[in-house]
Amino acid sequence: MIAQARTLSVDVGGTGIKMLVLAADGTRATERTRKPTPQPATPDAVLTTILEMSQAHAPFDRVAVGFPGVVQQGVIRTAPNLGTEMWAGHDLAATLGAALGCPLRVMNDADLQGFGVITGKGAEMVLTLGTGLGAALYTDGVLYPNLELGHHPFKKGCTYEERICDAELDRIGKKRWSERVLEMLNQLQPIFNPEQLHLGGGNARKLRVPLPDNVRVFENSQGLMGGLRLWQRTEAS
Repeated sequence: MIAQARTLSVDVGGTGIKMLVLAADGTRATERTRKPTPQPATPDAVLTTILEMSQAHAPFDRVAVGFPGVVQQGVIRTAPNLGTEMWAGHDLAATLGAALGCPLRVMNDADLQGFGVITGKGAEMVLTLGTGLGAALYTDGVLYPNLELGHHPFKKGCTYEERICDAELDRIGKKRWSERVLEMLNQLQPIFNPEQLHLGGGNARKLRVPLPDNVRVFENSQGLMGGLRLWQRTEAS
C-alpha cells in the first residue's frame, strides 16, 4: 500500500470514456477529461483510447475502472452497449493493468459510481441514465454486484433500459422521457425500498419533473470518486 497513492479513476461508457486522478485525500489531482468511445468499441480500440487519455493524467500509482456490463474477478462477461460478442471472456484487469504498468481494479460502472456517492447507511440504490441504464444496490455500504436491472422487463414488452435509454430521449424529447424516468422510479421504490436513491449519468441533468424526496442527483465527477473508495475498501478488507 502506498500512503499517498494517486488513483486514476476511469468510467467506460457506451458513448464516452471519462477519467481523472484522485489524490489520497479525495481531492482532484487532475481535471476530468472525456473522449468518445470508439466505434466499434473493440477491446483493442477501447484500451488504446484509455492509454492515450491516461498520458495526460500521469503520474498515478493505481487504476480503478468502471465498465458497462457484468464483471467478475476482472473478466468481462457481458457488454450490452459495447458488444458482448467482442468482450465476453476478456480479462480487462489483466490486459489494461499490464499496459498501464500498475495495479488495477475493474467492476461494473454503476457499482463503481455508487461507491463515490453512497453514504454507507441503510439501503441505497444508484441508477445511472446514459446510453443505457446502470443500477447498483447497497446495504450499509455492502454492494450486491452486477445488478443489471436495466435489462429486466418494465412496460409494453420493453425493458427499463429500452424505455429510458439515450435513443428514446432523443426520439420522444425531455418532457415525455422525464415522465418515463419518474414512472420507473415509482415502480422500483416499493420493490427495493431504498432509504436513498442516487440518480446520475450524463442524462440525469435533463430531467424535467419533480423527483421523490429520497432521490438525489449527482454529477459524473462525483461518481468517479468511487475509484478511490474502491481501493480504500479493498485495503481495509
